[in-house]
This record gives sequence, structure tokens and C-alpha cells, in this order.
Amino acid sequence: MADRNRKWPQNAEGSYYVDEDCIDCNLCSEIAPEIFAVNEGEGHDFVKKQPETDDERSLAAEAMESCPVEAIGQDG
Repeated sequence: MADRNRKWPQNAEGSYYVDEDCIDCNLCSEIAPEIFAVNEGEGHDFVKKQPETDDERSLAAEAMESCPVEAIGQDG
């Protein structure tokens, strides 16, 4: 389960975040490229923009559920 105390500082402010358990599989950024991005220099994904529409929230939730290491969290 993702830990908000270990989230990457690049995450956009808001309820969704990616924490330090990310293994850079890029699945989240493939599922929801408007929400997640890859930090290639550091080898992890992060939330570049919080979801705003129902479609974006649905894709963010799908990415979170699909994360193989449960590195995506959502508070709120």
C-alpha cells in the first residue's frame, strides 16, 4: 500500500500520488498519460496533474489498481 509520507516531491498537489516503491514499470503513465509521467532521470513515475473529470478519475483509479507494487495512493 502506498505511503503518503514517502511520496515523490514531483507529485502534483492533491489526493493522488506515487511513492518511493515505484519500480518504473510505466504502467500508470500508459493507462493515464494525462495524469502520470515518467521521471526518466530518477527512474520512477509521478502524478503530473491531478484528475479533474470523471474520465480522468476513472483512469487514475484504474492505474492505481493496476500498479504491481501498490506505489500509487489516493487520500481523499
